[in-house]
Amino acid sequence: MEESAAEKYFAEFLSDCDIEAIYDGDEHRSFMEKLDARIKTHDKDIEKMCNFHYQGFIDAIRELLQVRTQAQKLNEGVVGINKEILSSAAALTAKGEELCKARKTEHNIATAIESLSLCLPVLTTYAKLQKQMAEKRYYPALKTLEMLEHQYLPRVANYRFSQQMRESIPKLRENIKDASMSELKDFLENIRKLSPKIGEVAMKHTTEQLASDLVAVVRKKKRQAPLPPNSFSSDAENFKSISLDTSFDGDDELSAQDMIDFSPVYRCLHIYSVLGLRDTFEDYYRKQRKKQALLVIQPPTNMHESVGEYKNYIHAIVGFFVIEDHILNTGNGLVTRSYLDEVWSTALTSIINALRTHTAYCTDASLMLRIKHLITMFNNTLRNYGYPIGQLLELLAEIREHYNEVLMQRWVQVFREILDDESFLPIEVHSSAEFDEIVNNFPFVDDSLQEKPFPKLFPFSSMVPKVYQQVKEFIYACLKFSDDLNLSQEEVCEMIRKSTNLLLTRTFSGCLSSSFRKPSLGLLQMVQIILDTGYLEQATIYLEEFVANITGAHVEAQFVSRTGPPAMFRVARADAEQQIIEKLQKKLDEFMELENYDWMLGEPQGHASSHITDMIAYLQSTLQAFSDLPAEVAQKACKAACKHLADGLLHLLLQEEVKQVSTGALSQLNLDIIQCEQFAALVPVPGLDEDACLQYFTEIRQLLDLVMAWDWPTYFHDHGQETSKYPNVNPNNAIILLEK
Repeated sequence: MEESAAEKYFAEFLSDCDIEAIYDGDEHRSFMEKLDARIKTHDKDIEKMCNFHYQGFIDAIRELLQVRTQAQKLNEGVVGINKEILSSAAALTAKGEELCKARKTEHNIATAIESLSLCLPVLTTYAKLQKQMAEKRYYPALKTLEMLEHQYLPRVANYRFSQQMRESIPKLRENIKDASMSELKDFLENIRKLSPKIGEVAMKHTTEQLASDLVAVVRKKKRQAPLPPNSFSSDAENFKSISLDTSFDGDDELSAQDMIDFSPVYRCLHIYSVLGLRDTFEDYYRKQRKKQALLVIQPPTNMHESVGEYKNYIHAIVGFFVIEDHILNTGNGLVTRSYLDEVWSTALTSIINALRTHTAYCTDASLMLRIKHLITMFNNTLRNYGYPIGQLLELLAEIREHYNEVLMQRWVQVFREILDDESFLPIEVHSSAEFDEIVNNFPFVDDSLQEKPFPKLFPFSSMVPKVYQQVKEFIYACLKFSDDLNLSQEEVCEMIRKSTNLLLTRTFSGCLSSSFRKPSLGLLQMVQIILDTGYLEQATIYLEEFVANITGAHVEAQFVSRTGPPAMFRVARADAEQQIIEKLQKKLDEFMELENYDWMLGEPQGHASSHITDMIAYLQSTLQAFSDLPAEVAQKACKAACKHLADGLLHLLLQEEVKQVSTGALSQLNLDIIQCEQFAALVPVPGLDEDACLQYFTEIRQLLDLVMAWDWPTYFHDHGQETSKYPNVNPNNAIILLEK
């Protein structure tokens, strides 16, 4: 307060002085004097004031000194007490510090426990994830990864390892996806290798199931209808032969689905579904399986050489579609029915083309039967799995036609061997055993023949029963293929009937036509062949009954009702007739070559030439042998012989080598022609008209009459008129003969 008063007083003093005037003028000294005076005044005031307060000051100093002494005593007491307190509280302080440290440690432990309680599930889950990845349990690993990412990591977001884990999650997810895809690829490769085995087992089980069902049906109908008397119509035996024909080794008790682990495809499907990539996975799986389907349906180049190649091919196809059917039923939509139908439809076309092509190369009937059984099992198996097989059944019908063609080719050789070894002479038997053997092999009934004594002569050659038995064998062979085709008895009967008709009308007839051209066959043998074909035609009704019996069909139609007896061997008979005519004409030519006409003969012999007489005798005996032939055949041969003989005599007369002809030579030729005309007028074959053969000698007769009678005016006058006496004389021939 005093300082503030002094400052206030000094400020008032300065305010009374004009500072600027002091420094500007010469009043500096005066100012300093006044200032000194003022200071002295104040010093006196201070002294007065100090004198006034001196006693109080002295008292205060004394009191202050006393306080100092007391303060020192107090300080010493406090210091002593402090030492005593410090000495006594040292242990407590140590305990307190220990307590503080313990409390701090406890707090840290609690904090650590709290942190660990948050981190431990994360670390445990991460360790579990790593273990599942190592064990290739990718779908559980993906579930664990999702739990780690969405449930545990947000709780420890403040920790650095959490960030590291979060950054590694996309890579882990990608690793899981790649690993599952790798497993899927291994799975696809595995099923590609196992498809043939799976198909084999599936077809085996289907065959066993059908066989067991068939046995039950056979037992049920055992007393209703007896089995046919041959092994080819027995379905039970057929299934047995199929089972024996198909070899299976191991895995007999396993189903087709048990042979392969489908878990990789399920896991991969679930993983891609969780990742939101199901469509990508479905597209990849289907594309890969379509590629495998293209490989499966590609047949080996040498498949037609053995049934083993067919088995491998068909087993692989069955295995592929059995696997796809299993995926359809268990794959949660991975394979749909529309997709599978599309794949099957595409594959079916290639399968049918492959089987059609390779079976067309097959020329072994036994191999074709095994292929047919294999395709039948193929059809039954795929039908059990719900695949449409209508086109495959049509393929079997095509293969059946080819099989019948193969059989016919085999029977061509059989028939040729029979015909090559055949003498074409009627069968002669010398005992009842031989007679019964013939009758048992060929349905022939003749009471008059049975009553005759031995040796007995059948009207047909041994070719007839041999061919008849071979036709029955052919029917058995045809019946083999019809088994298991789900055809009705009438359809089987119709099929066998058509094949047998073709065998007789085409195959056997062709073999007969070929044998006719052998130069070693004589006329009588040709006649016997024609007779044999007639007996074979008559026996077709028994073949019809035989077919109906072994097929169980009730069919009234017969082979003969479709073609008629003259039509079944029409081509062969026509060839035989032509060969008979040609051989007969050739024989006549041989007789004609024996002629030795003296064209300058003076007088005729008075009788026919010897070669003409021998020729007429030969024709009479030969045509007599034709009596057992059909009437039209003998008649045709007789007319052809007469025409050929007449043409031959005319040719002799008009040939260029003969330059001159005497009247005696013409008279001798006239006698020969008269002999021929007498033969023709006698109607050597029953059923011919009187003029049927005589007409062929009309031209040479009129030509000889014209020249020998020298009736040229009449010829020229009536030439070209209907009432002409010589209507059949050719003017050119007349001129040639006139010149001679």
